Amino acid sequence: MTDLSALDHLDGVTRIGSGKVRELYAVSDDLLLVASDRISAFDVVLPSVVPDKGKVLTGLTAFWLDRLAGTVADHRITTDVARFPEVLAPFAEQLAGRAMLCRRAEVLPLECVARGYLSGSGWKEYQATGVVCGVPLPAGLRESEQLPEPIFTPSTKATVGHDENIDFHRAAGLVGGERAEQVRDVTLRLYSAARDHAAERGIILADTKFEFGICDGELTLIDEVLTPDSSRFWPADDYEPGRPQASFDKQYVRDWLAAQDWDRQPPAPELPPLVIERTRERYVSAYEQLAGRPFADWSA
Repeated sequence: MTDLSALDHLDGVTRIGSGKVRELYAVSDDLLLVASDRISAFDVVLPSVVPDKGKVLTGLTAFWLDRLAGTVADHRITTDVARFPEVLAPFAEQLAGRAMLCRRAEVLPLECVARGYLSGSGWKEYQATGVVCGVPLPAGLRESEQLPEPIFTPSTKATVGHDENIDFHRAAGLVGGERAEQVRDVTLRLYSAARDHAAERGIILADTKFEFGICDGELTLIDEVLTPDSSRFWPADDYEPGRPQASFDKQYVRDWLAAQDWDRQPPAPELPPLVIERTRERYVSAYEQLAGRPFADWSA
């Protein structure tokens, strides 16, 4: 990805956030979200980048916002660089495919997670307690097994380190009972619609994370939506409960790092070209299978 540091010196453009993957700019009264090709693992941003990763994240978000339109309002204004403010015109080539102009929203302090399968932190909690985020589950479930019905498992939004899984009562304490019920219901509706579409494309949507804000007094879906960075997508033809699953994300990166003599503290080692190539292939494959179109069409 081309260096966009020159954006910091444009009149009317202010960098207001820099995350593991995204850069966030205020542009007049709106926001510009730029997805980089950076990749993180074990809460460490790696020195290597995965070409086109940012474009996959933005392209899939745009696809899902179109697909799920009408379920809830969203903050997207446009991903078309030709419609960006004129001050950004000199950076159109660098921003194309990886940037989204958005409305501002008052961000709710919750990560809204829907789980349809038992994996990740949910699996660990279930093994210890038989419960996931306050939701009791049947005994005897196996790792990666489909749940009787999708569940809402919120977490806090940590600025440093890991988010903390919480129950619905604590979520209501953070945003209010009525709002918590609203985001729970919307989260589960979004998950169910996306799960059904993914299944038609040969992909299992095991779980996903949404973020919401309030824009003009209305609950609004914000940030990335149903990407490999915010979701567990599994190939349906390789699915077998009782074990971890292959996934359309940075699995190659995590597996390679886990085999290295690295203490999971910065700096992380450089990734080999083959790991980068295979990781890019997984991200691009996720886009093409879910969106049903060549990635080159979006990337161009």
